[in-house]
Amino acid sequence: MAKDHSTGFLDLVNAAKQRVRECTCSDVRQWQTEGREFQLVDVREESEWAQARLPGAISLGKGVIERDVERVIPDHAVEIVLYCGGGFRSALAGDALQQMGYTNVVSMDGGISGWHALGFPLVAD
Repeated sequence: MAKDHSTGFLDLVNAAKQRVRECTCSDVRQWQTEGREFQLVDVREESEWAQARLPGAISLGKGVIERDVERVIPDHAVEIVLYCGGGFRSALAGDALQQMGYTNVVSMDGGISGWHALGFPLVAD
């Protein structure tokens, strides 16, 4: 992660990562290829979503996910894989969803940056 994140933010993310299960970009790609059923959720901002996203993803930005998730994904037991730019915001969002009673939440470590670096397909407007 080349970004210069504040210490407070990193502390918050590291605490969330202790509570939220993580997977790799390769895991998600394999699950897609195998036809595994899960909800793939992009928690980035709308402007990021418009530039590129993972195939099959839905957009529920971190700023609204807690407000909107139960309308979009009412089943609290369904597997939800969250991703962002690098795996920080998705961990924070996953922590919040778990607090809301979602029991099968996964954060994709590396985010869309890691996905792109591996040469996996992206969708753009």
